[in-house]
Amino acid sequence: MKFRSDPRQHLKGSLAAMFTPFTVSGDVDHAGLRNMVEWQIASGSSGITIGGSTGEPSAQSVDERAAAIKITAEAIGDRVPFMAGTGTAKLPETLELTQAAVDAGADAAMIITPYYSRPTQEALYRWYATVATEFPHMPLVIYNVPSRTAVDMAPETVARLFHDFENIVGIKETTKDFEHFSRVMHLSGPDLLVWSGIELLCLPLMAIGGVGFISALANIAPKASAEMYKAWIEGDFESARKIHYGVHPLVDLLFVETNPAPGKWVMAQAGLIASDHVRPPLITPTEAGLKKIKELLDAGQEYLTPVDGFRISD
Repeated sequence: MKFRSDPRQHLKGSLAAMFTPFTVSGDVDHAGLRNMVEWQIASGSSGITIGGSTGEPSAQSVDERAAAIKITAEAIGDRVPFMAGTGTAKLPETLELTQAAVDAGADAAMIITPYYSRPTQEALYRWYATVATEFPHMPLVIYNVPSRTAVDMAPETVARLFHDFENIVGIKETTKDFEHFSRVMHLSGPDLLVWSGIELLCLPLMAIGGVGFISALANIAPKASAEMYKAWIEGDFESARKIHYGVHPLVDLLFVETNPAPGKWVMAQAGLIASDHVRPPLITPTEAGLKKIKELLDAGQEYLTPVDGFRISD
């Protein structure tokens, strides 16, 4: 809650879009969550998010997600900003999880566009307007990820919501349409906080006014992600570009098969988490997938963040 009062000042930089660790038997691993939080903070991440696509939210119950939000908030302890993903395909569940984030002391709630139903732009406006009205003192971040939800939040709808509700402060854009980013920012104005959820657009977004990235890459390379952001804001563009191109193999690794399965395998092998378990309908990497993952891991090894001191066996 420490950073809730001024999101435009504090919700910047490299925010790790953490995956949800599971035990071998498939339960949410709360000890693993705490360990990941400690490693992320030690590795320089500017903030932490959970409950986005990388966190497998649709495969968890509302109670499981609420518990994970509470555990993560407690583990962070106001050391860095915490943005909780609270969106679902159902409005009552979204409201329940957003209340859980408020109660846990999260600094903001990130709400995905309701998936599968393919609502109109007016329906999307009313959805977010309802949440914003229900929680007027909670900073809200729209999460637009059309490849997962089958609906794309139009720039005009984003701008309308931003101008109508003071607590709608930003948007995580996970689209490869870079023109879309530009139109969102042009229509909304410079006060809208915009993060990229596409790894290879994280650095380009900074050039047109983005405030950072909410990236799956930070699950395996938080130090490199944080250093890229730091280099950019300090004007060391050469170093920022070097990291941007250097992490290409690790970015490709994350999506050899459906995210977060490849990244979970990497971090389970490293010892940060106890298991690479993903919940159905996802599966752990196939034999062919593992072959490619290992090749890309070798190519990007320089930028992989070590887990020394945070292995579960330490």
